[in-house]
Amino acid sequence: MNQVIYLDNAATTRTAPEVVEAMLPYFSELYGNPSSIYEFAGKSKEAIMASRAKIAEILGAQTNEIYFTAGGSEADNWALKAAFEAYSKKGNHIITTKIEHHAILHTCEYLEKTRGARVTYLDVDENGIVRMDELEKAITPETILISVMFANNEIGSIQPIKEIGRIAREHNILFHTDAVQAFCQVPINVDECGIDMLSSSAHKINGPKGIGFLYIRKGVKNRSFVHGGGQERKRRAGTENVPGIVGYGAAAQRAWKSMKKRTEEEAALRDYMIQRILTEIPYVRLNGDKERRLPNNVNVSFQFVEGESLLLMLDTYGICASSGSACTSGSLDPSHVLLAIGLPHEIAHGSLRMTLSEETTREEIDFTVDKLKEIVQNLRNMSPLYEDFIKSKR
Repeated sequence: MNQVIYLDNAATTRTAPEVVEAMLPYFSELYGNPSSIYEFAGKSKEAIMASRAKIAEILGAQTNEIYFTAGGSEADNWALKAAFEAYSKKGNHIITTKIEHHAILHTCEYLEKTRGARVTYLDVDENGIVRMDELEKAITPETILISVMFANNEIGSIQPIKEIGRIAREHNILFHTDAVQAFCQVPINVDECGIDMLSSSAHKINGPKGIGFLYIRKGVKNRSFVHGGGQERKRRAGTENVPGIVGYGAAAQRAWKSMKKRTEEEAALRDYMIQRILTEIPYVRLNGDKERRLPNNVNVSFQFVEGESLLLMLDTYGICASSGSACTSGSLDPSHVLLAIGLPHEIAHGSLRMTLSEETTREEIDFTVDKLKEIVQNLRNMSPLYEDFIKSKR
């Protein structure tokens, strides 16, 4: 195979041609500033409103509850920082988990160091799922926010969001979820799930980079995040990224309409890949929940193998994958998510994340698994640890 086999869709996706087509006029033809009052600029404002309505419909939300951002990380920062400031008179306690994206974890650390926040970082079980009894035990009279991601970006495990939302409601606590990996991959209704704030990013669903949104339920106190003009109902100043917003609306509508069929096909291919890896390669484990899992996520750990070497050798065959979050790809430390689910360092270091898309074919999966078998065996043959292990088995 001479083409690129792209299996890193959790990092980013190809912008769909119809999304690019929808965006193009707003770069060069309908380029008016949506804050201006003349008719030409009104076209840009109408386009923003249309995209806001498309996204709200998918979530079962109101149009004026969708606020556009520059991406998921900004939306996470906004949700936590502004909510902490708005509800500081009630308390200073936040509950989150040890497997959150760094946009959440580092924001919590910032609030602890500079704002006097108290943060509880919940453990998860061996599949990366939050335990409801531990969540309830962590709640105090000063708890103002629970932030638990909808689905994990590394191991794909989907959290019991409805149960978390119910607990938050019962205790009159705000509930935020980072749904960057879950939006349009699994059905989400903010009312049914009891979600007060939700973060998302367009480039995970074949939309453009640099655009996301934060859903904020009507009635939730949430201070302005960027001060200046009156954009985004005075909560996020700055001229809107009209092409990006249009692109997000088009990508969301496209992904929503195709979601059922697309995710069923992705899940079938995912399960086929997992089955081949687990049965044909020895000393390997699947990371994440086998059932409550994103339809396109495969995360496995190979004993006696370094993940970085594995990635480099896969790349020589044109196979693009990752060892975890793209945001930490320059780090030599093992994944905090894999450590949180109980993997020892040496096994966490040998992990591989492959995330499929609607364009992934069975032929590509077979080619990838065949090459994986070769690469893993070659790397193990060079490993003194593996040699000692085999000798001990004789």
